[in-house]
Amino acid sequence: MTRERLYIYDTTLRDGQQTQGVQFSTHEKVQIAQALDALGVDYIEGGWPGANPTDSAFFEAAPRMRAKLTAFGMTKRAGRSAANDEVLAAVLNAGTGTVCLVGKAHDFHVTDALGITLEENVENIRASIAHVVAQGREALFDAEHFFDGYRDNPDYALATCRAAIEAGARWVVLCDTNGGALPADVGRIVAEVIAAGIPGDRLGIHCHNDTENAVACSLAAIDAGVRQVQGTLNGLGERCGNANLTSLIPTLLLKEPYASRLETGVTLDALAGITRISRMLDDILNRVPMKQAAYVGASAFAHKAGLHASAILKNPSTYEHVPPERVGNERIIPMSNQAGQSNLRRRLADAGLEVERGDPALGRILERVKAREDAGYAYDSAQASFELLAREELGLMPDFFDVERYRVISERRRNARGNVVVESEAVVTVQLRDGTKRTGYFKNDHPQEAQDDGPVNALWQALKTDLGPYQAAIDDIRLTDYKVRITNGGTEAVTRVIIDFEDGQGRAWSTVGVSPNIVDASFEALNDAIRWKLVRDAAQAVAGTALGL
Repeated sequence: MTRERLYIYDTTLRDGQQTQGVQFSTHEKVQIAQALDALGVDYIEGGWPGANPTDSAFFEAAPRMRAKLTAFGMTKRAGRSAANDEVLAAVLNAGTGTVCLVGKAHDFHVTDALGITLEENVENIRASIAHVVAQGREALFDAEHFFDGYRDNPDYALATCRAAIEAGARWVVLCDTNGGALPADVGRIVAEVIAAGIPGDRLGIHCHNDTENAVACSLAAIDAGVRQVQGTLNGLGERCGNANLTSLIPTLLLKEPYASRLETGVTLDALAGITRISRMLDDILNRVPMKQAAYVGASAFAHKAGLHASAILKNPSTYEHVPPERVGNERIIPMSNQAGQSNLRRRLADAGLEVERGDPALGRILERVKAREDAGYAYDSAQASFELLAREELGLMPDFFDVERYRVISERRRNARGNVVVESEAVVTVQLRDGTKRTGYFKNDHPQEAQDDGPVNALWQALKTDLGPYQAAIDDIRLTDYKVRITNGGTEAVTRVIIDFEDGQGRAWSTVGVSPNIVDASFEALNDAIRWKLVRDAAQAVAGTALGL
């Protein structure tokens, strides 16, 4: 069976940049474009040349790529020729082989927003597309507000599309600009457009997510026959965003009838990188990734309930619609107060701890997890702290050191230049298992120059300053994220701190601390991080000895 070609058009760098609070630098746009090209999308819309300096700079710096780099603009204005419209000229001057022009397909917008006649608007579309084609460029026409326009005046909405096709447009893109269309309406209208004589292999779909239906509407349009689909990474876009390509692309490659019927530029091998690309974008935006995101979210393959985990152990397909590795994600069996022994034994096995079914320690671990989560702990987000708890109950936790005391002081003052600075210092005293004591000290002597000059950083530096025989094992630990939550309010508020770490071996882990005092909660999580690292390194050393390494 021959599969039909479906073209994927990414507009993260243009429509995605219209997300509130999002502004890409030129370097970031290049980085995202390279990732999209490696993924295998067919078109990358880079922005609107001339609209802002960043977009113009991107087209000047844009790397060579397999995907078709596309400049976005608008059809010419009334009262001037396409050749003499400076806005259209700026788009063409970007030098891209593909140009997408947006124009009105809704009669209401033509008469009320543009203030021109319906005939003038159709002529503007025709002349603009013809001018782009005459320059040797591939032309696309974005039919703005098409579905609203078709509802109010189908003949006119179709007339705008026909004008673009007749002028040589490769694609006419039907846009649900307001995001209010529903899948059934999109499917029906697309079928009617094709029946009216515009071929499906000349049609694209561009949906917004204002009813949380952008992906569903896009699939409905594909079912009806369009052969280009537009969207953005992580669903960025105006208002509620655009169709989310990190959901849409895996669905097209892994779900029927699309997987067997359609071919895209994204291969199954490339699809395994989509989780990494999604998280790269969140890193660029300095945003916390949405855990519940389909396919790529950290919780997309997390199985918390005991019944689910028990079935997953027997056959992952019982509660997973696709294998996580197909999209570069991973399965997680978190620990929580809903956990049963199936979750627990699986999680212990992942940590290298094999415990027989029915071992009394399993019940003790579960009870302790439940009690501590009632007190505010969250072990499904802090697997390293859970492992330490389990080892203690199993009698497998080495006694590396005990923290005898710590002190942290923060001082807010003005320096010699009259600038306000906050200076922090900390002292941590530990007792090693041989009975000797070590004291670590840290003071930020130049707080105005430091980036991590708070009390938590001071404690972290003091704790890992002098741990004697363990020092070499902890020197490569790096704190990567710090999250604080208040688990209940009022005068009895409890603070939960979750901290993420990495080391030089590429390992990543998270720990949790809980206390009414935010500094103490942080210290608990910091202490757990070092203990976990020492446990893992000790286990590696034992394994290496056994193997004769």
